[in-house]
Amino acid sequence: MAKNENLNKKESLSQCNMIADWLKMGYSITSLDALEMFGCMRLASRICDLKERGLNIGKKIITLPNKKRVSEYFLVKQ
Repeated sequence: MAKNENLNKKESLSQCNMIADWLKMGYSITSLDALEMFGCMRLASRICDLKERGLNIGKKIITLPNKKRVSEYFLVKQ
């Protein structure tokens, strides 16, 4: 797997911290949530960054009311 090369590291670190805090509070997050709450357009990349930090993050595919399927990420309880 290729390393996630990030050209805007400062903003990504801030997004990672906000997303990590959100997940640690017990909430889950989708790409649309991340965009609306944290201005994050690349949630999967931030999740990858957080996993590299050691967070145990799970994913499930959910179906929205409009029948679209999206990934929902959550912190796996140890």
